[in-house]
Amino acid sequence: MLLKLKTVSSLEKVFADEELNAPVLEKASVLRGEVFSFQIAYFCDVQANLTVKIDSAFTCAAEVRETALVPCEIPANEPGENPDLLRKTPGLYPDPLMPITGNIKTVPNQWRTVWVTLRIAGNEPAGEKPVSCKLKLSLSGSEEKTEAETTVKLEVLPAALPEQKLVHTQWFHTDCIYSYYKAECWSEEHWRLLDKYIANFSSHGINMLLTPLWTPPLDTRIGGERPTVQLLGIEKDGDIFKFDFSRLGRWIDVALENGVKYFEMAHPFTQWGAEFCPKIIVRENGEDKKMFGWHTSSRSREYISFLRQLFPQLLAFLDKKAVRDKCFYHVSDEPSLQHLENYRPCAELIRELTAGAPVIDALSNIEFYKNGLVEYPIPANNHMEPFVEAGVKPLWTYYCVGQREKVPNRFFNFPSYRNRVMGVLMYKYDIYGFLHWGYNFWYSQYSINQELDPFRSTDAGRGFASGDAFLVYPGKTGPLDSIRNEVIREAVQDLRALRRLEELQGREATIAFIEEGLDHELEMTCYPRSAAWLLDLRERVNRRIAELI
Repeated sequence: MLLKLKTVSSLEKVFADEELNAPVLEKASVLRGEVFSFQIAYFCDVQANLTVKIDSAFTCAAEVRETALVPCEIPANEPGENPDLLRKTPGLYPDPLMPITGNIKTVPNQWRTVWVTLRIAGNEPAGEKPVSCKLKLSLSGSEEKTEAETTVKLEVLPAALPEQKLVHTQWFHTDCIYSYYKAECWSEEHWRLLDKYIANFSSHGINMLLTPLWTPPLDTRIGGERPTVQLLGIEKDGDIFKFDFSRLGRWIDVALENGVKYFEMAHPFTQWGAEFCPKIIVRENGEDKKMFGWHTSSRSREYISFLRQLFPQLLAFLDKKAVRDKCFYHVSDEPSLQHLENYRPCAELIRELTAGAPVIDALSNIEFYKNGLVEYPIPANNHMEPFVEAGVKPLWTYYCVGQREKVPNRFFNFPSYRNRVMGVLMYKYDIYGFLHWGYNFWYSQYSINQELDPFRSTDAGRGFASGDAFLVYPGKTGPLDSIRNEVIREAVQDLRALRRLEELQGREATIAFIEEGLDHELEMTCYPRSAAWLLDLRERVNRRIAELI
C-alpha cells in the first residue's frame, strides 16, 4: 500500500483530480490567542481505513477534520479580468470541514486533506513546539498496515493578538436555521441551535449580529415571503401599538454570552429601493395578522405611526440591556440612484428615530453620501475609491456576488489568498467595518425554494457563484465550518496583528513595512497574487512585533 503525506498551509485548495504541487509547510510562528490551521495532504493507492493522530506539547488539543468535496455548478467565471482563478469549470471543489469519527475511508489515487486547527491559549508559554502528525492506513479484514508521519514546527512568540476593533457582520439568517432543522421558530430546539451557530459565528471574528426585530426584508422576491422570524411581540389596540421585548432580551443575552459585541437591527424598508415594508406580524382582536408587508407603502401613515411608537420604547429597552451604544440601524439594502428620492424620506425618518445612532447601508453610489442621506455608507470593495477620496470616516466596505474582477472575495474557485488578503487591505484602507450578506443563507435566490440542501446546491439554486451565499454548512447538531470561514478568521487575525504592530511603531511605518519590496502600493485591485507573500508577510509582522516588545 502506498501512502504519501505532505503538510501544506491553510491557503491551499487541494483538488482530488490533479497533482499536488503546493509548497511544503515546515514551520510557522503564531501569537498568543491566535487560531492556527494547516493541512495534511495525503495520497494512497487503495481504498482503506485511515486514522489520524496529532501529538504536540501545546496546552490545547488539536482539532482534526476532513476536507470534503461539494459540487460547484457556477464558478465565479464571468468574462472580465480575473487573473488568478483556480478553475473556470464546474465540478467538485474542496470546502466543508467534516468531523472525523473513527476512521476515514480513503479514495484511491486522489489527493485529499485533513484540516488541523490549534487554538493557542492567551497564556501559552513561548517557544517552538513540534506538531507531530501520524497517519495509519489499514485494509479491512487484513493485518496489512502502512504508516507515515510528518511534523510542523510551530513557534509561539511572546506577544498576544490585541482585541479585535473591526466591526464585522456576516448576515445571520435565523429563518434558514429553523427551516433546515424543522424546528419551530423560537422553540427551545431553535434556541439551542441558535446558541451553537452564534458561538461559531463569534469565534470566527464576526462580532455584529443581524437582529430580526421582524422578518428581515432581504433576498425576497417581490410579493414573496420568507418564513416568519420576528423577535418583537406586537399587539394593536385601536391606534396604539404595544410591544413585548422579552424575546429580544433573550436574543441579546445569548449573543453576549457567545462573544457578540454589536447588534445590527433588521432593515425597516424593503431591499433595492425602500418602496415597501417588511413583513410584520401584529396581534389584533386576539388574532395574529400580517399588518405590514408588500401590500404596504413605506410612506403609509400607519407604518410611520408604528415606527414612531416603537423606537422610543425600543431605545429605552436597549438602554436597560446596556447595549444601546452597540447598535447599528439600516434603511434599505443596496439602493441605486433611481431610488434616491424614495430613499430620502425613509432615511430622514430613521435618522430621526434612532436619535444619533449609526445608520449604515450597503450602497455604492457616492451621491447618497453627498446628499446627506447616509452618514455611514458601505460601498463594495470595487467601488471604494470615490468614498476614500471624499474622506468618508469611518470607512466600511463589503463584497458579494458582483465583486469578481481583481478584488478579494471568497468564491470556491478563488485561491484562498484572495480571501485572506482582505485583512491586509482592510488595514491599508483603515476599514472600520466589513459586511457580507451570507453567513448561512441556505435558500435559493429570492428565497423562492426554502428547502435546498446546501451540500448539493452551493450556489443558492443556481442564483450566485458558489461560495457567495454561506460560510457554514448545517451539521446534524450544529454548524460545520468551511475552508472559507477558517480563512476569513485568519484575515481578521492578520488585521489584528497589523494593528498591534501599529501600536508599537506607528501607522506610516507599518504600511511601509507591508509594502516593502513591492513595486506598487497596495490597492483593492492591486496586491500580490501569492499565498507565499501573505504567509511571509505574516511571519515578518510576527517577528517585528516580538522584536519591538
